[in-house]
Amino acid sequence: MSTETHDTPENGHASNGEEKPKITDGDAGEAQLERIPYPKSVFFIISNEFCERFSYYGMRTILSLYLRDILDFTEGDSTVIYHTFTMLAYFFPLLGAIISDNWLGKFKTILYVSIIYATGNILLALSSAEPLGIPKIPFSLLALFLIAVGTGGIKPCVAAFGGDQFVLPQQAVQIATYFSVFYFMINAGSLISTFLTPILREDVHCFGQNSCYPLAFAIPGVLMILSVLIFFFGMPLYKMKEPEGNVLVQVVKCIWHGAKKNWKSDKKVDHWLDHSEDRFDRSLIEDIKATLKVLVIYIPLPIFWACYDQQGSGWTFQAARMDGRVGALTILPDQMQVVNPLLILVFIPLFNYVVYPACAKINFLKTPLQRMVYGGLLTAIAFAVSACISLAVEGGDADLPSDGNCQLRIYNPYNTTLNLNVKNFAVNVTSLDPMGYGFAQIELTGDKQLEYEVTFDNQTFSNSFNISEAEGYVLYATETGFWETVDDISKPDDGIPKIRILVYNPKNDTALAFYDGTAEALKFNSSNVSFQSINPGTYIFGNSEYEFNLGGVYTMLVYLGAGGKIAKSKLYEITEHNNLHILWQLPQCVIITTGEILFSITGYEFSYSQAPESMKSVLQAAFLLTSAFGNLIIVIIESAKIFDKQSYNFFLFAGLMALDMILFAFMARNYKYVDKSEDKENEEDNKSEKKLSKSSEENTKF
Repeated sequence: MSTETHDTPENGHASNGEEKPKITDGDAGEAQLERIPYPKSVFFIISNEFCERFSYYGMRTILSLYLRDILDFTEGDSTVIYHTFTMLAYFFPLLGAIISDNWLGKFKTILYVSIIYATGNILLALSSAEPLGIPKIPFSLLALFLIAVGTGGIKPCVAAFGGDQFVLPQQAVQIATYFSVFYFMINAGSLISTFLTPILREDVHCFGQNSCYPLAFAIPGVLMILSVLIFFFGMPLYKMKEPEGNVLVQVVKCIWHGAKKNWKSDKKVDHWLDHSEDRFDRSLIEDIKATLKVLVIYIPLPIFWACYDQQGSGWTFQAARMDGRVGALTILPDQMQVVNPLLILVFIPLFNYVVYPACAKINFLKTPLQRMVYGGLLTAIAFAVSACISLAVEGGDADLPSDGNCQLRIYNPYNTTLNLNVKNFAVNVTSLDPMGYGFAQIELTGDKQLEYEVTFDNQTFSNSFNISEAEGYVLYATETGFWETVDDISKPDDGIPKIRILVYNPKNDTALAFYDGTAEALKFNSSNVSFQSINPGTYIFGNSEYEFNLGGVYTMLVYLGAGGKIAKSKLYEITEHNNLHILWQLPQCVIITTGEILFSITGYEFSYSQAPESMKSVLQAAFLLTSAFGNLIIVIIESAKIFDKQSYNFFLFAGLMALDMILFAFMARNYKYVDKSEDKENEEDNKSEKKLSKSSEENTKF
């Protein structure tokens, strides 16, 4: 569809010979505006953006838990992989912009790179499906790389391609509406997927597992395929511009040439970039000088992103160790990520229409850099709060064996008293009541045999087994003697409670059933003594009712009577369940979102207002790169494994952020703002172009 206007013949008559009404100069713009139809092509672009953002945030919301719980990476390694992925996602916009502006154009870049994107989504879903037998780790990592290429490659193109569909300045009002809807679709896709995919992951069970990551990844994959199809079918309606070259390439060439000549030449110049005058225009050189002044201010910015982006990794792992029950509902750990985009939608109008005007009256938060400093300090406070929450969470961790000792737990799932005698170690457990439990911590270096003798029901059994330093062990009575097995009472990483059932006299691997009050919910084999997961909740077992809470580690003793029926049972909570409620994360979420409004959004506004017209895309790319470098900082710190405890890591980032903002405040004090005021006529001429540029920049974060 063409959006070109139809010119009026110079004689003032229509082509059919009828006299055309004359239009006064004051009404010319309005009349011309009415003759330009609203570009229907933008509806395809907006729908495409909704699907893509749904896909990206849906996948990323559950990614850190997938890396830890399914691919079996440690929490630290999962954090490294998660932030390496995020770093690449914010690095590839540079390549996407260069490819689009120099060779393919926006349409082909979006289409081709989106196909790569969708391929990554499909591969991730397939590799997470156990029955397919695809090697999970290599193919999942390959899939994440393809997704990073895809989301990064199209990031600088989609919003700007939508802007290309309008005629400026005649459609300035329509393009402003377009970007408002575009921004809404970004947040709508993010909100829905952030809420939905954790439910698909947790509440749906598939392939014999207590979760369904294949489905949770497949839905974002389907949305990404739909995104590609929607974008493709809009092709006949698009207005496409030919590639005009990327200013970033020229900037890099100019800086490189100037730096190289400055190194080799003895010629004195006012500024080292002046050495580039022999090859580049003076206007370009002056614009780059102004841009470099802003880029210097960017140096402290990556630390903010190093904190901010941990909402999807460190804060999610923290939430997994908290109690998410709210009445009959359970807030899943990865669902807490929905709080940030929800608060953003509330805070943006609140700050624009209430907070900033109120602060202006007392001469506070008036300049962009001042707002950014306070935003960064709030981010430091948010991490200090999260560190304190982690300290409280860690207080409920299991007391695990450490160097210089091992742990021994003794159980008596029988209806008579049991007497224990450990011959070569001092153990204070000598007698256990029926259905009783005892604990001993043994001082030990290296490996050694533990020799014991046990008497119960007028029978005596003697045995020995090998124990090792920093390990845990279980002894429990059976009708054929005493059995030994290894013990691991550490809290479950995914928060799902785990239970070990010890049966005194299992009859032919009896199935022990748990009921949720209405029907059989779970079955356990009586001869299986390993820990198994059980969904949190209240269950009926035999004639008793037991409750299993998030994060708890339980041992159940069972004595079977005649006919293999449950005669007695008793439940022990060996590791305390998650006591701290997940809603305690709300303060840190509110604080960091406030910091984001002050820091991130203001940062885009600052970049726009201080950049020369020809350098706005360069500063946009540089601002995205600060996010990439921020994630690189996380990767470096996590790879170094400075601290074992999450709380210490959070305190570290809080301290780094505070020191970073002190440096930033000193830099801000010395910064001289550029006066961009122009005469009214030029300002009106450029108004529409500025709205397009600014709106594009505000959306690049997402």
